[in-house]
Amino acid sequence: MTDPRQLLKAESIIDEKLGWDIAADYIQATFSTGDFLTGVKFINAIAESAEAANHHPDISLHYGAVVVELSSHDVGGITIRDINLAREINEHATALGLSFEA
Repeated sequence: MTDPRQLLKAESIIDEKLGWDIAADYIQATFSTGDFLTGVKFINAIAESAEAANHHPDISLHYGAVVVELSSHDVGGITIRDINLAREINEHATALGLSFEA
């Protein structure tokens, strides 16, 4: 089992095929929501998963889009905790019929 605090290399993150952009110490995705209320519903779903995992993303709500950034701040980079939460966020997006924004 992977240590949840172990920093991941870019290759490992790419291999996960999450569809998220990779920065130096975080992963980011922008989801097209179409409208503000759908964005709020999406954020509420993310909040439930984040609380359950005790791992909290940075989220920006815009009309028609939600931007999510994940990083393990305690270790200064991307860990399996970020990957796992990104998977759940992708599932919420799929359930709401959302897509990634280019």
